[in-house]
Amino acid sequence: MRKGWFAAIVVAAVVIGGASAWWMTSREAMVLAAGTALTPPRAIADFKLTDHRGDAFTQASLRGRWNLLFTGFTHCPDLCPATLALLAELDRRLPAGSVQPIFLSVDPERDTPAVIAAYVAHFGPRLIGVTGAPQDIERFTTQLGLAQVKNPGVGSDYTVDHSTALVLIDPAARIAGYFTPPHDIGLLAADLAGLDGRKR
Repeated sequence: MRKGWFAAIVVAAVVIGGASAWWMTSREAMVLAAGTALTPPRAIADFKLTDHRGDAFTQASLRGRWNLLFTGFTHCPDLCPATLALLAELDRRLPAGSVQPIFLSVDPERDTPAVIAAYVAHFGPRLIGVTGAPQDIERFTTQLGLAQVKNPGVGSDYTVDHSTALVLIDPAARIAGYFTPPHDIGLLAADLAGLDGRKR
């Protein structure tokens, strides 16, 4: 009789454990209409960069809210301003502060915090500009699965090839997904609005 009860308890524990695991996994899973979600999200190791105000920008700066990050440089002729205008429009469409838009410069030689501050001010008050030492930027973008290459020029007249994806980072500072161009602002806004209420 005891063996029967014990077996029943073990079976019940397995069923409950399995159901709990399924529930946690299903809560974690995310579907993006305009991009690709990572399941499970990928952790980001700590890093140290500088924002456009001259303050430290670290892993802690990503925690507690959703983030949408784009890499580029202020001398970029078309793609970067167009993408930052997109981020600014998304910020206007979403509840205030629900998603933090971030512009990470991959041209630290020219893009000082002061230069970036003037640049991001053209697009919106909540856009965060970020820069740092070349090796720190390289380590961080490698973590994000992004890349950039400086094309030699004459003096300060050069360009930088860089990844064009938007990186979605969750409130636990993990890479949650990617949005690659061309971007449909309606689908993007719907995806980002759907994040409200997820893990914070």
